[in-house]
This record gives sequence, C-alpha cells and structure tokens, in this order.
Amino acid sequence: MAVPYGTRFAATFDQVFPMGALMVGEVAPDMEYLSAEDKGRGKQPKQRVDETTGKRQWKVVVTDPSAEKERDASVTVTLLADVQPVPPQSVQVVPGVEVRPVAFEGLTVEPRVMGDRYKYLGFTIRATGIVSPQVGAAPKREGAKALGEQKAA
Repeated sequence: MAVPYGTRFAATFDQVFPMGALMVGEVAPDMEYLSAEDKGRGKQPKQRVDETTGKRQWKVVVTDPSAEKERDASVTVTLLADVQPVPPQSVQVVPGVEVRPVAFEGLTVEPRVMGDRYKYLGFTIRATGIVSPQVGAAPKREGAKALGEQKAA
C-alpha cells in the first residue's frame, strides 16, 4: 500500500487525547525560521501558512495526561485558522492554581520520523478549532445500544 508523504489522517479528540488535554501558555502565531544572517539583513519573519488549506498556522502547547513517555507529555498542536483562535477560560483548581482544559475540533494526525540521535515515530497534530471540553458527558461506548436491546430470556 502506498500512502503519499504528507498524508493527514482524520482523528477524534478522544483518540488523540483519551484523558483530555490541558493548555499551557497562550495561542501564538507559528512563525517561519529566520537565520541570524537574515535577521542581520533586517528581514522580518512571516507567519506560516498551511500548504493544504491555505489558512494561517497558530501553535498551542498542551499537556497530555495519558502520555506513557515523558517526551510525549508535552504536545504542540498546530491550529489552522484565518484569525487567532481564542481558547476557553481557565478553571481554578485550588487558590492560585489555574488550568485550562481544552478540546480540539477537526483533528488530523500526520506520521513523522522524529528525534535527533535516536529516531522514533511521532505525529504532527493539526486542528481547525479549540473549544472547552464537555464536562460530565457520558463516555462513548461501542455496543452500548446492542446491550440495551437484549431481551430477557
């Protein structure tokens, strides 16, 4: 099977972040890299534009509580939008400590080889929106309808 380089696979939020996600920092523009030489020439960095959608790219860092490895606990998600997305309000857990639970809409994942010395499979995660997660929603279960339809013998 030949899958072209750069193929993006649609995914649900629950598949990528089964225990949810907590936003760290703010939504920031994803700027192109400028070398020291270019900076010295006075060249200004430009915001990256997604090649597939033509939308501007924004970056947000989230903590993934379901991560099995320490390197996977902090994840950068690229948001694709014409204007800067506004994240949901933060929630105070204890006095002085606030967290910002988030959920993403329109998620796609793209497999990538990552790492410098030791290579591993990673993913570029993109989303089209950032929203507040549903709190207290019943978990989605496969086959729950079938269990409810069983008749007593």
